[in-house]
Amino acid sequence: MNETTLALLAFVPLVLAGVLLIGLRMAARVAMPIVFVVTALIGLLAWQMSFTRVLASTLQGLMLTVAILWIIFGAILLLNTLKHSGGITAIRNGFSGISPDRRVQAIIVAWLFGCFIEGASGFGTPAAVAAPLMVALGFPALAAVVVGMMIQSTPVSFGAVGTPIVVGVTGGLDRAGITETLEAGGQSWLSYYHLIAGEVAVIHALVGVLMPLIMVVIMVRFFGANRSWKEGLSITPFALFAGIAFVVPYALAGVLLGPEFPSMIGAMVGLAIVVPAARRGFLLPKDTWDFPPSSAWPDQWIGKLVIKTEDVVGKTPITTFMGWVPYVLLAVFLVASRTIEPLKSALTSVAFGWSNILGETGISGSIQPLYLPGGILLAVVLVTAVLHRMRLGELKAAFGESSRTLLGAGFVLIFTIPMVRILINSGVNAADLVSMPVAMAQLVADGVGGIYPLFAPAVGALGAFIAGSNTVSNLMLSDFQFNVAQQLGVSTTMMVALQAVGAAAGNMIAIHNVVAASATVGLLGREGETIRKTILPTLYYILAAGAIGLVAFYVLGIGDPLLGLG
Repeated sequence: MNETTLALLAFVPLVLAGVLLIGLRMAARVAMPIVFVVTALIGLLAWQMSFTRVLASTLQGLMLTVAILWIIFGAILLLNTLKHSGGITAIRNGFSGISPDRRVQAIIVAWLFGCFIEGASGFGTPAAVAAPLMVALGFPALAAVVVGMMIQSTPVSFGAVGTPIVVGVTGGLDRAGITETLEAGGQSWLSYYHLIAGEVAVIHALVGVLMPLIMVVIMVRFFGANRSWKEGLSITPFALFAGIAFVVPYALAGVLLGPEFPSMIGAMVGLAIVVPAARRGFLLPKDTWDFPPSSAWPDQWIGKLVIKTEDVVGKTPITTFMGWVPYVLLAVFLVASRTIEPLKSALTSVAFGWSNILGETGISGSIQPLYLPGGILLAVVLVTAVLHRMRLGELKAAFGESSRTLLGAGFVLIFTIPMVRILINSGVNAADLVSMPVAMAQLVADGVGGIYPLFAPAVGALGAFIAGSNTVSNLMLSDFQFNVAQQLGVSTTMMVALQAVGAAAGNMIAIHNVVAASATVGLLGREGETIRKTILPTLYYILAAGAIGLVAFYVLGIGDPLLGLG
């Protein structure tokens, strides 16, 4: 087969997943086993991967599945713990003091609080934390997942204390070769690396300033009684205000401080500005928007996670502050675990792994139960049980409910993530072919020529859609994007930045992220419904970023040290 045919064949698993999930509205638990089998056959027959490598990739995927399920379990457990302690009732009551308007609640809980959790933890944690919290506040489960997935955009490139840039971009580029070239011209890798981080921050800020508005408009249009765009747009001044309050400090942190803290700083400053403003009614519309009565919700909106007021009848009421303390502790614990070196070392020292699985070099997996957000969430649960004076029976009930919710997600993910690992590990094969994701990217690049920068974010998004991870997309495709920039004679830092931005946006439609978020609210089987709605902001994001890239290259003439213009 020629290269074009092979590249088209590499697209088959993604197209098949899209057709089954979105076109045929098939549940992921049915669709993903089919996609896994097809992917394995393409790897074996077309890419000539060895059976051992396909099996090793599958085992690696199963280890990653355990890690993701650990995070999901922690997020569900915290929510159920707060349900039984009365914390959720306190949080719900506290929000009525800020604003009863669901649009305002979505901006504060999903956008600002979610962006902070993304900055501290990453790896799908924001949607897993924010979605059940929104359900507890009275959002339909499907609306909570859709809104929660839209958090997976602007803050993601600097999620988990900058991991997609620190690990993804650095590990994805030929650092030694680039450093040698830079030093020959009197430049350094550090300045080059900070230039990438700064450009990622600026592109995200320009595109992301509209995300709170887009998030609210989609929520109102698809989940309002009147299915009205206008009711969503009426909050435009406040939504833009919230967007600016986040992206300005976010961009400044990215340019001045580097990739570790933009999302956290942007979210903290944003919360400090937006919450008091909302309390005072600043820029809020005269109308107050809410979902239809829950009795009128269609079945597809409703998950199995139910938070009832009667769950806490007879308990001593908890103050709003005490209700929020567990989430504040979660943020503090996550940041401390990633930034305080002795603590980080202690947590990462507990690990279970398998290097060179089945003798396949480069295929390894490990689980760090204490360092992963699941371990941090469990620690917060135990502290919460003490602070909220919970009885053992209440904590036991929370564990039982969370374990049952987890079972459905586990079945879907044991097929989804191994499928991803086969795609990523397909670069080692008897036919000496590049990996399937790189083959797809090359087909796109070869087909569009000089306007490729418009499509560079889409290539990054494709990588994230496959892998469910900005970091992995950057690891796979940063060097490819770098080489395309050199062939076109344009800024390599800007092209790599477009890759990182697109990879962040791709998380909004990444299948196993959608499955993970859906699992936390008991909504498994509706993944296609979510993707059909989140694909709209994803398209906006990658097209807007691509347009910025074209302007930067061909109008502003943005350069970098490798071009002698940095």
